[in-house]
Amino acid sequence: MHPIEPKHPARSRLAKGVAAAAIALTAFTFTFTAPSASAASATEPTPESIDAYLTDLYETSGVPGLSAVVTRGDEVVHAAGYGRDSNGEKVTEDTPFRVASVSKSFTAMAVMILAEEGAVALDEPVVDQLPGFDMADDRVDEITVRHLLNQTSGFSDTTIDVVELEEATSLEDYVARLADDALAADPGTDWAYANPNFNVAARLVEVASGRPFEEFMEARVFSPLGMDHSATRDEIVDPALGYNSLFGAWIAREEEPGLLDNAGSGGIITSAADMGQWLISQNGHGTQLVSPEGLEAMHTPTEVHEYGMGWGVEPDGTLVHSGNLTTFNAVEWIDPESGYGIAVMTSGAGLTDTAWSGFEGLSALVKGETPPDPGHGRQWFELVLGALSLAAVALGALAVARSRRWAEKRSGSPLWRIGLRLIPALLPVALFLSYPSLVSLISGGRTVTWRGTLYFALPLTVTLLIGALAGAAVVIARLVRLRSVGSAA
Repeated sequence: MHPIEPKHPARSRLAKGVAAAAIALTAFTFTFTAPSASAASATEPTPESIDAYLTDLYETSGVPGLSAVVTRGDEVVHAAGYGRDSNGEKVTEDTPFRVASVSKSFTAMAVMILAEEGAVALDEPVVDQLPGFDMADDRVDEITVRHLLNQTSGFSDTTIDVVELEEATSLEDYVARLADDALAADPGTDWAYANPNFNVAARLVEVASGRPFEEFMEARVFSPLGMDHSATRDEIVDPALGYNSLFGAWIAREEEPGLLDNAGSGGIITSAADMGQWLISQNGHGTQLVSPEGLEAMHTPTEVHEYGMGWGVEPDGTLVHSGNLTTFNAVEWIDPESGYGIAVMTSGAGLTDTAWSGFEGLSALVKGETPPDPGHGRQWFELVLGALSLAAVALGALAVARSRRWAEKRSGSPLWRIGLRLIPALLPVALFLSYPSLVSLISGGRTVTWRGTLYFALPLTVTLLIGALAGAAVVIARLVRLRSVGSAA
């Protein structure tokens, strides 16, 4: 995806980071105004129990469209779709969804295929294998292909202009735009979630294979696995629009502009049925694209961080990766020990991640546990934000109406004292102006733009804007009244 990403490890870091901080931020904005443990289940999940849970999740969350698949061994236990897309068509297990950073595991697979054929050397410098790749940092010569896939290259949103990269028109152009950027750490010494790792890797696939990324993925990954509704470009597989939620209402919107076609970091479009075949293969069953050793290498974390190659590795040995664009969410999970696999995708993105909630519920089911109640998190959360917005308008209007009384009480006071009295009303203004930077900090350094805040974080953005406008109106009214009172005196 673009600037936005997962729980493990990537929009949970951002989306969930924003959601977790949202109430604290909104509370701070208005300073100028005033489950029980789950029970164990004795039986393995059936298609009926999975469908019942997903139906409940869909109806409770209110997300426009949802699709999911559960696999075990070489079989699909259940694959289905719920809701309708922006064209009014019923969502099915074959409906294409954008899966954002779930794409990273696919890109890693493409590289591993070429590595096993001798066309790519995992432990050799990327600069020796990818013409046109250079940076304004001598350490670029030390970055290996393995570093890219493990996200230990030294790439970071803090030292790379990811906004400029989003304007790239191709993978070749994307790599060329890195020429004036630097690394944040020595290659192989630190882990940082950064999309450039996998877009450089995708360009390497093109160069090493001699064919466009989309063609390689179709011929060597999608087609062998029978993934007939998958592609890396929307001209090939056309997904309907995704949605953003605003105070409970879902709004169909074009995805935020940026590099999506062929993006190795987040460009893949696929369906629940296709993800079922992918999960089966990733668990070592069905059609295999690489050797068992190659698959194991992709699933093995480094000493630097619990991350393999496009997969986050959990303490219990399961592997997971979520993906978040500004209008779509997705998550994939496999358990090599039990043979279960799960994928959940939604065509709506907001401050709460229904795809991740669905994964948590389904993973509880396959572990023999009772899934948590889906609840009404999004609705209640946005109801609170809506209430805060109304409160800001009301309290701001009241403060403006009383501005003359305020000015009369402080007429003749020292300027520093008047300034102190205005600080509470200026706080929401300062908060809003620093909003993207604060969200970037909360999300672990991921770059968040003003444009990005108008998508998945739309309710919070609107709430903060209203608070800032109310605060600014109060300050202006008080200063105007203070000047008027002073002139009259």
